[in-house]
Amino acid sequence: MNRAAFKPNLPAGCDPHGTACPLRGTGGPGMPVVYNGAAQPVGGRPRGRQERADVRPTVLPPNRPPSTLAPRLLAAVALLFVFLAGVNGLGDGFRLLGEDFIQSFFAATSNPFFGLIVGLLATTVVQSSSVTTAMVVGLVAAPENPLPLANAIPMIMGANIGTTVTATIVSLAHAGRRDEFERAFPIAICHDVFNYLAVLILLPIEILTGFLGRTARFLAGALGQVGGVDYESPLSRALDAGIAPVAAAAEALFRAEGAQGLVLIVVSGACIFFALFLLVRVLRAAVHSRVEGMINDVLRASAVVALLVGVIVTVTVQSSSITTSLLVPLGGAGLLRLEQAFPVTIGANIGTTVTALLAALAVSGPNASAGLEIALVHLLFNLSGLLLIYPVERVRRVPLGLARGVTVYALRSRKLTVLGIVLAFYGLPALCILIGRLLGSA
Repeated sequence: MNRAAFKPNLPAGCDPHGTACPLRGTGGPGMPVVYNGAAQPVGGRPRGRQERADVRPTVLPPNRPPSTLAPRLLAAVALLFVFLAGVNGLGDGFRLLGEDFIQSFFAATSNPFFGLIVGLLATTVVQSSSVTTAMVVGLVAAPENPLPLANAIPMIMGANIGTTVTATIVSLAHAGRRDEFERAFPIAICHDVFNYLAVLILLPIEILTGFLGRTARFLAGALGQVGGVDYESPLSRALDAGIAPVAAAAEALFRAEGAQGLVLIVVSGACIFFALFLLVRVLRAAVHSRVEGMINDVLRASAVVALLVGVIVTVTVQSSSITTSLLVPLGGAGLLRLEQAFPVTIGANIGTTVTALLAALAVSGPNASAGLEIALVHLLFNLSGLLLIYPVERVRRVPLGLARGVTVYALRSRKLTVLGIVLAFYGLPALCILIGRLLGSA
């Protein structure tokens, strides 16, 4: 081939001796074709020693789109406001229901076993302990006829158990591949086992001594009057203004205060649910790659670092279910062992308490300090479970051994696995209610 006679057919405006040429077709308008670092014209071939059949063109990437982080953060702030307004409106609606209804509800939840079931089932239905704990904070801090703190503590414990069902359901996606399921299922249910053990230990202690309630009351007093009668922050006024149109619409539609309160409770509950649901999606989209990177770093991290990562990830995405659900496919792929995943799930338990603490900031009035107390109970419960179960190796082996033991039975049949999940989240709670009634009648 006569190299001197080679004249590529260039589009108009292209320099045959330049380094780049506008390209129409393969890479899009304005995109140069590059052969081993040197740009070439359309239809041309690499010059000199680069003229080889194995050379493949590479299209330079287009300009990156502008970052969407700022709009997502603004959306997150707006959704957080809707969430807090819902918590604020929940207490107002509960006040309007009437004293008779409230007293009957309080009488039912005075049984700690029934309160445990209420928290568990509510969380299982909405698939979010954050929604349940936020509602409990709103009820405890209601300006009139608040939910007693002693009634609310078992509900918080039940919410901790109910939130574990999400990762357990996610693990069932691996049921068709035995090896994957054998690795993924114990990572999913170690969260269940840990929370059940924590409740079995701490609920009797709380019933007998009031340890969590008293400690939370002391800490709330030490922190000062975050809420209280004199607390009227701009945030509180803004939240009242945010829920005011709903209250006005309910008053225009219904004359009875009970009906108005029911409307306010339904709308406030919907605000809490959908705001948290969308908030999780927005935050997950904004930090998804960072979350995956942090989880992958845990594979070689110490237990303390793994626990802190569980806390940080859960606070970031506002959902412990997402944190624990991320661990399940990693375990199924053989990238994460049960001993490595366990501290991350405990950290997720602690991280999810931030939602209740945020909800406590949304309430004001004479019972605002009670809202802070129940939020601190949630934090103390999870910290106590950590200190009682994780530090001592022999005790730590108990939930890990139970998780592996349940997995052995789950591997025998999918039906057995589903039955076990139903019993864990519905059958055992029903048994607790039965035991409570028997003890009450005795």
